[in-house]
Amino acid sequence: MAQLARKTVRELTPYQSARRLGGKGDIWLNANESPFANEYTLNLAGLNRYSECQPPELINAYADYAGVEPQQVLTSRGADEGIELIIKAFCEPKCDSILYCPPTYGMYAISAETNDVNAKVVPLTPEWQLDLNAIANNLESVKVVFACSPNNPTGNLLVRKDIVALLEMTTDKALVVIDEAYIDFSLQDSVKDLLATYPHLVILRTLSKAFALAGLRCGFTLANSDIIEILLKVIAPYPVPVTEIALQALSIAGRARTKFQVLDLCANRAYLQAGLGMLAGVTVFDGYANYLLVKFTDADKLFNTLWDNGIILRRSPVENCIRISVGNRDECEKTLAFIRGQLQQ
Repeated sequence: MAQLARKTVRELTPYQSARRLGGKGDIWLNANESPFANEYTLNLAGLNRYSECQPPELINAYADYAGVEPQQVLTSRGADEGIELIIKAFCEPKCDSILYCPPTYGMYAISAETNDVNAKVVPLTPEWQLDLNAIANNLESVKVVFACSPNNPTGNLLVRKDIVALLEMTTDKALVVIDEAYIDFSLQDSVKDLLATYPHLVILRTLSKAFALAGLRCGFTLANSDIIEILLKVIAPYPVPVTEIALQALSIAGRARTKFQVLDLCANRAYLQAGLGMLAGVTVFDGYANYLLVKFTDADKLFNTLWDNGIILRRSPVENCIRISVGNRDECEKTLAFIRGQLQQ
């Protein structure tokens, strides 16, 4: 039956998520998940009924958290569905293009490809910032520009003035989508305030990372209300079956817990950065999310040794680099100790 699939899909290499790659071990620092397994109460009555497409109480709760108006919020099955909806709604297949800047999140290109939309590639600069001149020279046919801040896998923030410059050059030409999946670890660096000035700005958010709800698949798109209305035309009829848990996470108590856990993870990130940075031949790049990108002399050998010993990390497209998610202190200590032992042999 494979021959019945679209040619584009037959030839597609799927996104290699952490779960798809597998592994066996006791320490899982490969998917940028939170180590905190928070408890929630769940009323199972009403599961025989469909959920609302955009539950008002959830929209209002996230709007309050994000500091935007409810009409500027759409909820979806993770931020990944937000990427898919934007491409589906704004890009004509076999005609329009998206533009993205690697090294970055791989789903921008894959979502474009599955929708028969061309993906233009403009790499980040050696400092992992936007190459504004190269972007300006590649905007023909581009309907959507994707950028990630903090960027995955590098962990750095994009310079705010560069984002503003990107918004200026794309006015009346293309949407600019800033993926803020990890912004809860650096909330002061969000560009959500720019929504008031630039109606073509779109921001992606999620509860998967700082809110420790990766398994819930609850994401948000923040945008001008006109863009939200367009996205609502192409979204699935019942996208969010998880409102009850999401609302508890976004309650006053839930936000306080998340803030405390973010501080804990940031402290563990600093511990890892300091410890790894003391090792000969190791470069630890500054990170502003719940992971670090680390360069080793022979990253493949170290990665495989860690993997074989039950410490599951993430290979990076950046040469000789491994991405290490920040776990609890015990996981961080064991990972650091193992790496130190391997490098000092």
